[in-house]
Amino acid sequence: MHITPVFRYRRWRLPALLAAAAVLAACGHAPAKRTPPPPATHSWPQVTPADPAAASSVLMRALGLVGTPYRYGGNTPESGFDCSGLVSYVYRDMLALNLPRTSRELAAVQGPRIEPRQLAAGDLVFFGDKGNVWHVGIYVGEGRFVHAPSTGGTVRLDYLDGAYWRDHYTGAKRVLR
Repeated sequence: MHITPVFRYRRWRLPALLAAAAVLAACGHAPAKRTPPPPATHSWPQVTPADPAAASSVLMRALGLVGTPYRYGGNTPESGFDCSGLVSYVYRDMLALNLPRTSRELAAVQGPRIEPRQLAAGDLVFFGDKGNVWHVGIYVGEGRFVHAPSTGGTVRLDYLDGAYWRDHYTGAKRVLR
């Protein structure tokens, strides 16, 4: 018996439609609600940066990169960013300021160490444990910072007094003078 192409199409059509329906049904559930970050647990003083225009340009550029994918070793919007790649890119792009490439090297940059209550927009904030620095972000004000947190994530804003970041905060440096 000779099977015509139309019959062959119909024979595979039902299983294909059932498979497509199963895939769509699996994706059809409501996405998990993401809990908003907690509000700051205390008020953060407004500290005027030494160079408000430079701080503003750094913040606008950094905030404009929110949502850019994380990529280990990444240092451009096209390739994605890791934490120190984001910091280095923003300062180089906006102020032609070449900063070291790793968070550990950034933490060792000459400059005053800043107490949390004295943070100004544009300061670098560092995180780690046991004397090691392994993460850096850019302080934006009101207890928040922009950073590239981890594989699978994107550049985002977080609160310094969020449980994880508060527990791993190691200090800050002022690079804008």
